[in-house]
Amino acid sequence: MVSDCLSEIEIQTDTLLVHALEGGSPQAHPVLALHGWLDNAASFIPLAPHLINDVRLIALDLPGHGHSEHRPPGVAYHFLDWVPMVMDVAAALGLERFSLMGHSMGAGISSLVAGTFPERVERAIFLEGLGPLSGRTEDGPDSLKRHVAYGQRVRNKSLTPYPSREEGAAVLQGATGMSAESAALLVSRGMKEVAGGVIWRSDPRMRQPSALRLSEDQVVAFLKEIVAPSIFVAATSGFPFDDESVRRRREAIPHLEVERLEGNHHVHMESPEAVASLILPLLRSVQG
Repeated sequence: MVSDCLSEIEIQTDTLLVHALEGGSPQAHPVLALHGWLDNAASFIPLAPHLINDVRLIALDLPGHGHSEHRPPGVAYHFLDWVPMVMDVAAALGLERFSLMGHSMGAGISSLVAGTFPERVERAIFLEGLGPLSGRTEDGPDSLKRHVAYGQRVRNKSLTPYPSREEGAAVLQGATGMSAESAALLVSRGMKEVAGGVIWRSDPRMRQPSALRLSEDQVVAFLKEIVAPSIFVAATSGFPFDDESVRRRREAIPHLEVERLEGNHHVHMESPEAVASLILPLLRSVQG
């Protein structure tokens, strides 16, 4: 299911073929949209009609999600590796400067990109996420052990199909609390038919525990390097952030606006007009 205002595109990077949904004028300011964990580019379909008159929206299927290629066997999805992937996409599209809009995991990725390459990022929009999840130094050995054990357990293991997309959507809705409409959007792009039913397109290794997370101090160090005017949109019934960590992270970003909206973790899908009204002034200010 693709919105009437978006077109399917393929982006061949030096390492992987990335699929995306694109809308808006090719001459408009480019915004790379990065979805959350186990979601896909359809996450931004509800927002797209409210944005494409002002920007060139490019909503990616992150590798291992949606229609994009998976990483090769033996190559894990380490969080820091999302940064070169985003920069590879920007290079393939010929984008010298661009803005970022990320939801949840995508917000964590966006913050690392904006902190590593601040001269390349015009504006940053963080939806229900402000930096990646961090870990304690003393948890390092156990994290690596769980990462290796999971990888060995799921290697070459086949997925059990759902009888139908409708059942897959119902399971997703129950797990996330999102509406039936939002679940159907993600399932339409995120599942494929196989013998015996349908399975998720996402790489099973996306569920693998992180080998090692950045410490909270390291996350804050990236956030301090962000120079782009930014906005953090949190939902009243969204991700259960640690208040002290969020306070410290908010204070680390020099030019950050903070907004709170009624809704759940997928507030950008459930209340797209409200989210658009908050982020459009920031995006329009690039030309202003």
